[in-house]
Amino acid sequence: MSDTLFSVQNLNCATEDGTTILKGVDLKIQKGELHAIMGPNGSGKSTLASLLLGNPEYKTTKGKVEFNGQDITEWTPEERGKAGIFLAFQYPQSLPGVSVNNFLRQALNARKQEEQPVLELRMKILEWMEKLNIDPSFADRFVNDGFSGGEKKRNEILQMAILEPELAILDETDSGLDIDALKVVSQGIQEIRKERPDTGLLVVTHFQRLLDLLQPDCIHILIDGQIVASGGMELATELEAKGYESWQKSNVENASNKSKTADKKKIEKSAKEKAGLNAT
Repeated sequence: MSDTLFSVQNLNCATEDGTTILKGVDLKIQKGELHAIMGPNGSGKSTLASLLLGNPEYKTTKGKVEFNGQDITEWTPEERGKAGIFLAFQYPQSLPGVSVNNFLRQALNARKQEEQPVLELRMKILEWMEKLNIDPSFADRFVNDGFSGGEKKRNEILQMAILEPELAILDETDSGLDIDALKVVSQGIQEIRKERPDTGLLVVTHFQRLLDLLQPDCIHILIDGQIVASGGMELATELEAKGYESWQKSNVENASNKSKTADKKKIEKSAKEKAGLNAT
């Protein structure tokens, strides 16, 4: 049986107005692996994270997404969530009228497709709140309503812990966190990995400090909708020293070369067709 948990093959996507964002992304995550995506603003990182959970704002124009060996390219967000894919949002939304406790219970019931023991689940929620330094009274408060930025991000990790996904995608969970909050969130992620070592993670981030704490198995650099480099922690160190400029320049040159090659093929094809017409 394959250890491949999740794979993206030649993934292209566009917005509803036809603007192309992702331009042939290839990515493979094995069970238990932690991968990180880095890139400048506007490179398509958050679009990729959102698309992987099936956000209908983006249309897959080419390529496919596989999860546990199944083609899920056409699956809805609900189908992907029930199957075990989780997305921690960059900007978590408030849900007035829905308590954290009830939200997690109903979400877990949908995920497991059976009723969860109420008392047992509440004890588990309180246990994870303590690990994530979340005030236990928040279990009865409305989801993210009146939460600080750091509390919202920790609440996302709480959801990840309770819902037990097979693949978790964390979209800039570290943005807006101070050092102490970042350490708490990172420790929570590592605790989840210890409890469920087969869980795969894809972390979108701008900052090396999160990578230093998590030590991902692989880092990918996304530039203009394409992964232009992949490697280990040494890639993050190089990026910290040089910035994105060298990869951006290389990507522009590659795109230019591809365009020139395509133009050359068109000219050659046209010449052959013309020659054939003349011969007749």
